[in-house]
Amino acid sequence: MRLKDKVCIVTGAATGIGKATAIKLAEHGGTVVVADIDVDGAEQTVEEIKQKDLKAFVEELDLSDLTGIKEFAAKMISRFKKVDVLVNNAGRFSTMPLMEMTENEWDAVMDVNLKGTFFLCKELLPEMIKQHYGKIINLSSLAAKRGGVTSGINYAASKAGIISVTKCLAKYSAPMGINVNGILPAFCDTKMFNSLPQKKINSAIKGIPVGRPARPEELANTILFLSSDESSYITGEVINVDGGVLMDS
Repeated sequence: MRLKDKVCIVTGAATGIGKATAIKLAEHGGTVVVADIDVDGAEQTVEEIKQKDLKAFVEELDLSDLTGIKEFAAKMISRFKKVDVLVNNAGRFSTMPLMEMTENEWDAVMDVNLKGTFFLCKELLPEMIKQHYGKIINLSSLAAKRGGVTSGINYAASKAGIISVTKCLAKYSAPMGINVNGILPAFCDTKMFNSLPQKKINSAIKGIPVGRPARPEELANTILFLSSDESSYITGEVINVDGGVLMDS
């Protein structure tokens, strides 16, 4: 059991990659907090985990609410007395064309994807420093390196920012026994990907050397590795899990 006795928080775990990750971490012994603004979806994830006689809990979390983030972090530390793994998966997508971008739409995506992710790390980092142990895994995106798939410049910029946040946190916390890494998915068979226009989906798949989008479980496998002690000498890395899309970059 690679995560036995570890407390693992997964944000955005009601569906998709987050859900697959929560299940995967629980299967390997983790006590998983399924944190999401979609409480009903989070409860479904927890129910699936509990049906396997594994440990999971639901907690509502809105990453656009800094006060709520502080309250969430304090509650987790009070309840579990420690936090071992934080997977920052929650995100907000945007398809607004570049020249139509509004301040409200820009901020709505940045508040969740970049600002909220950083401040959740900031709130939980002191506990990890105190225990001289912690694993933080942040999810970036192909859009960070290639630009928005559907002109979502705010989404692409937020995910590029996640790469910088990951490296800054890694440099700061490495001497204190904490590993901070990221993964960079390309296209994954999720609700977000499948909501794109069919022409965009077909074009995306043509650009994947392995010929198909990732399954959420395949990304969860990499997150599991980065959550475990098997990755103890890796920090500050953002791993492409992209079916070969960025192999020449």
